[in-house]
Amino acid sequence: MDAPGLPDDVQAWLAHLVVERRLAARTVAMYTDALRRLVAAAAAAGVALAAVQPHHVRRWVAQMHAQGLAPRSIAIVLAGWRGLYRWWGRHGKVALNPVDGVRAPRAAKPLPKALAVDQAVALAEHVPSQGDAVLCARDRCIVELLYGCGLRVGELVGLDVAASPQAAGWVDVADASVHVLGKGGKRRSVPVGRAAARALTQWLDVRAQLLRPGADEPALLLSRRGTRLTPSQVRSRLARLALDAGLPTHVHPHMLRHSFASHLLQSSGDLRGVQELLGHAHIQTTQVYTRLDFQHLAKVYDAAHPRAKRKL
Repeated sequence: MDAPGLPDDVQAWLAHLVVERRLAARTVAMYTDALRRLVAAAAAAGVALAAVQPHHVRRWVAQMHAQGLAPRSIAIVLAGWRGLYRWWGRHGKVALNPVDGVRAPRAAKPLPKALAVDQAVALAEHVPSQGDAVLCARDRCIVELLYGCGLRVGELVGLDVAASPQAAGWVDVADASVHVLGKGGKRRSVPVGRAAARALTQWLDVRAQLLRPGADEPALLLSRRGTRLTPSQVRSRLARLALDAGLPTHVHPHMLRHSFASHLLQSSGDLRGVQELLGHAHIQTTQVYTRLDFQHLAKVYDAAHPRAKRKL
């Protein structure tokens, strides 16, 4: 292994990775870059590599973070350093691994992706130019229950047409509500709005056309073969429907749940109410939608306010 500028005992570990562990060239290249950072940091601090202590490593991590290095990149750097010192420890060069117990900063969780209100409405109201009328009614019911009730895809496919001891969830048309079994085995009831109730009724009117003769299938949503829809089938149908509706982004079931929460919070501002409707055990889980709501407001401000953008 030829890595100019690195000490021989560091290059020996890199050679071990290439020859004995047969790591991919890209991985070795990333570790080589990590070790160059280590050598430079130790030289700047005036400390020998074999004498590096945990407090040195923590300081260097803080410096890398302050310089704008992403948490994931810092984690890769630490993996390279940790591997070197572990290998040195096996060969008696160091007594302790100064990188053990040192972690990269946490990466910020990405905001959930939600559709704009007009996009969600366009998807819900889209009628395919071609296709089986029965399947179209079913697909509209899928969209309305995901967006109108904020259901998870597993909760959606678990719905039955009627309550029973075996049912994970069911719809109550008369009461305009759905009853689902959420995460952690927790049950909740969610109201069904007018649009979703209309789509649900229209689907129930034609659902029997997909049932096999003599079949006693309790599932609300049926496949072409008359069996309960699976989550993967729902994802596939939804993606195809969004594409046919001309939406500019890939749409998946959880995006409609995010859209439900975001749009409801924008309109009501009732975080606790949204938490209950989503079935979140902790309010912190729901609070992510306040960030999404602020992001939406910031975009409106930037686009509309005459003082929003400074002219340099």
